[in-house]
Amino acid sequence: MSSGRLSVARAIARRDLLVEWRSRVVTNQVIPFAVLVMVMFAFALDSDSVLERVAPGLVWLATIFSVLFLISRSFAVETADGALDAMRSAGVDPMAIFIGKALAVAVQLLTLEIALVFAAVILYRADLTVGGGVLLVTTLLAATIGLASVATLYGGLTAGSKGRETLLPLLMLPVLAPVLIGATRATESAFRTNGIEVGEGWPWLGLLAVFAVLFSVVGAVAFGPLVDE
Repeated sequence: MSSGRLSVARAIARRDLLVEWRSRVVTNQVIPFAVLVMVMFAFALDSDSVLERVAPGLVWLATIFSVLFLISRSFAVETADGALDAMRSAGVDPMAIFIGKALAVAVQLLTLEIALVFAAVILYRADLTVGGGVLLVTTLLAATIGLASVATLYGGLTAGSKGRETLLPLLMLPVLAPVLIGATRATESAFRTNGIEVGEGWPWLGLLAVFAVLFSVVGAVAFGPLVDE
């Protein structure tokens, strides 16, 4: 990948993160929303044994719900003032746009996921060892890359569409099923839920890695043609 493309991608990611830093949407809205979802599940289930079993799945359900909000807002900012069209008209490399926006979304997602893991440990008494911590960190990274790639690809696809608020989840959620399954199973192993050993989570991490690589490549190649449509 050329240094010029990487420079443009970093500039776009920096701009998106600066917009977020000034608006504080993730810290003031998205993270409180996701944590509130987990708190509501804690009250609804009202059983320590059940909560310990479902904690990994709830972490990733809250993450996937939140990524829909993150990517909708990310492209709403672009389309509101025509920034995305302006970049394309100026000849900005679409692959650089994809990489930059995916990087910004990934940073925001990691912040959210760390908050949710702490919430799971506190609310659901999830158990985390050193070995489980290594698996969990690797799972967070792989799942975040996959989520950010899919979200950026479909966010660009629906950016100029009418009713994109409902179209985006309809398109994204079925595609994100492998991430939900793989990340949940790997997190179960990291938390040793139901006596599952840490070693049993690494094959699921392989699924997440394949998914992340696949959609990173597909997204980078297909983003330009999809946005131009």
